[in-house]
Amino acid sequence: MKVAGFSFIRNAVQFDYPIVEAITSILPLCDEFVIAVGDSDDDTLGLIAAIPSDKIRIIRTTWDQTARVGGHVLAQETDKALAAISPDVDWAFYIQGDEVLHEQYIPVVREAMERYLDDPDVDALLFKYLHFYGSYSFVGDSRRWYRREVRVIRNTGNIVSYKDAQGFRTRDNQKLKVKLIDAYIYHYGWVKPPETQKKRLRHTNHFWNDANQIAEANATLDHFDYSKIDSLAHFTGTHPSVMKARVDRLNWPFTFDTSQKRYSLRVRFLTFIEKLTGWRIGEYKNYKL
Repeated sequence: MKVAGFSFIRNAVQFDYPIVEAITSILPLCDEFVIAVGDSDDDTLGLIAAIPSDKIRIIRTTWDQTARVGGHVLAQETDKALAAISPDVDWAFYIQGDEVLHEQYIPVVREAMERYLDDPDVDALLFKYLHFYGSYSFVGDSRRWYRREVRVIRNTGNIVSYKDAQGFRTRDNQKLKVKLIDAYIYHYGWVKPPETQKKRLRHTNHFWNDANQIAEANATLDHFDYSKIDSLAHFTGTHPSVMKARVDRLNWPFTFDTSQKRYSLRVRFLTFIEKLTGWRIGEYKNYKL
């Protein structure tokens, strides 16, 4: 079994993306890792080149500025990295620049790859998600956060990134047949210094013009206000070891009353049903379980 990792990145230094941690978190599973580094306004290329691993292969890219609306350029960059992995790879592990795999899940992922290696009915592996918000001590626990997403795909040449690169489909736009595994991706995109978060959101507004969170952030003048969130829960687990330095150097205050739930009556009802049954009514699923 041969495994490749792949990702894309641009302006990682300027916007404080944990891309080094993202890559190194899945390297133990990978025989190779392809990273598409877009033309940047900082030393993102040097940051990636400094990772001490001969598994990593960098491809230089230029983002298509005409494909920004809807985040389509992100899918294009994802596909560039995917297309550059070796043709004899069996599984391709996709990790975004603000996602990290905890080392405790490496055996789980490897076992699933081996189990379904020769099963033609399994196109991909579906991961659970933890979305950190405000600091490394809180996670989003409301319906606004997606619960699951595909991050390991079979390297058939017939699978491509979908829409804004959150998931994948076949080239003829069919949903992938997936197996849900008991492993979490830790998403850290909403844990940055408030002023850096503000700059990032202003930048990404070019890709998602209708995102409510971005519009809300752009309405503020100086820094992002983390307190304007509907619901959070305390994180009681451990962070991936590759994140230790980042967690230790967090230098801005953030607290949240986890008992407060800023829900509409509709969302309160839907949340009640989900907690009672585990069924998230109306959940977006870009895959077939």
